[in-house]
Amino acid sequence: MTRLPIPLRAFRDSAIVAHRNLLTILRVPTLLVTATVQPLMFVFLFAYIFGASLGGPKYREFLLAGIFVQTVAFNSAFTTVGLANDLQKGIIDRMRTLPMSRLAVLMGRTLSDTVVNVLALVVMSVCGYIVGWHINGSVGDAALAYALILLFAFAMSWVGALTGLLSPSVEVAQSAGLIWLFPVTFISSAFIPAASLPGPLKTMAEWNPITALSATTRNLFGNAAPGTFAKSHGWVAEHGLLYSTTCSLVILAVVIPLALMQYRKVASH
Repeated sequence: MTRLPIPLRAFRDSAIVAHRNLLTILRVPTLLVTATVQPLMFVFLFAYIFGASLGGPKYREFLLAGIFVQTVAFNSAFTTVGLANDLQKGIIDRMRTLPMSRLAVLMGRTLSDTVVNVLALVVMSVCGYIVGWHINGSVGDAALAYALILLFAFAMSWVGALTGLLSPSVEVAQSAGLIWLFPVTFISSAFIPAASLPGPLKTMAEWNPITALSATTRNLFGNAAPGTFAKSHGWVAEHGLLYSTTCSLVILAVVIPLALMQYRKVASH
């Protein structure tokens, strides 16, 4: 029997692990609550409670791109808890004894969670149309916007994987997976213009990858900000597509090797 080349074996093993993770979600659908219900709560909360004083229908168009980006960032906690749970239950140890690629366990987890993010984006897009959001750009631009969001989602899943491998327990993973995401997502232009923030917060927000990705996807969707919102200027604002894509790729280039190193460490104990 001819052995598959190493890259094909890694892909096959990753697909098998991803399938296993998706079957787990189908058997325990409550796992999807955080990935789908929580973003819907944010949509209605910001659209109707805060939106009335921030621009009404125009603000709802501005809001959705930021909600999309925030959601896929928050869903990295899904990866964190899932891996920490597999570690605690000994599933990682059992997988380590199988003749499979070391990359497969982590790649399978991040791929399955990317599928969850696709589902979350579909649900939020439908919800967005209900509250008055529309795609005003071309089909190609909208497809590029969704692709950029999913690339960022994949990168954040690897951050979640590393966090899960570093967490000593599921309880710690649940906190560690979200505690840093709140300031990162809210000190950005996901919900308000970055230019309206004071002092150092403005600079942090303008260079935040979430700001760049939110602004880029808004432009691709054809969603204009309310006229009262201050506009950002500078290199990041003018090169949002390049900056947001580069940030996602840099995160992957840095975090994947670190996650693999940590996986070898925990799997060897």
